[in-house]
Amino acid sequence: MYLAASIVVFAIYFANVALGAFANSAFLGDVGEMLVLFAASILFVVAILKREADRNAKDGS
Repeated sequence: MYLAASIVVFAIYFANVALGAFANSAFLGDVGEMLVLFAASILFVVAILKREADRNAKDGS
């Protein structure tokens, strides 16, 4: 779930950067772009840590 959310948020970031570079019509400003990238990073880290915790619980370590 967190990994999918991270992918969606990163896709929003990528779309903003692509629109800004090619069409000169970015829909997020600098601060908004930073917050979206930060959210994608946090969601990715949460997904990785959750997956690692599930694996450790399954292995019994």
